[in-house]
Amino acid sequence: MEKIKAYKKIVSEIISEIGGWMPEDEPNIETQIIQDHEAGHYLLFDVGWEKEAGRTYLPFVHIDVKPTGKVWIQHDGTDLKIALLLHEKGIPKSDIVLGFRSPKRRELIPEFAVG
Repeated sequence: MEKIKAYKKIVSEIISEIGGWMPEDEPNIETQIIQDHEAGHYLLFDVGWEKEAGRTYLPFVHIDVKPTGKVWIQHDGTDLKIALLLHEKGIPKSDIVLGFRSPKRRELIPEFAVG
């Protein structure tokens, strides 16, 4: 239980940190950080309207901390290599699942969890 609590704290910090880096050059686009600590869901995305492109609803990051103690990266739309950031903050690679990869591809990256 303490491990899961610690993992949620790490994920929350990383999501908040990345959200703080988002440029604010488009006043009609809002970066939203969604954190459901109880269920272990963490999302970062942009929502709004661009003058030229129209509607924006763009997820950047989606991470779930599962009751099993595994941290599932469901989506990493950044160039930051979030799995490595999680590891640097203290989550073992064996507890990080690259959920955006198929199970067969995850088997080819043995340092990370398959599922």
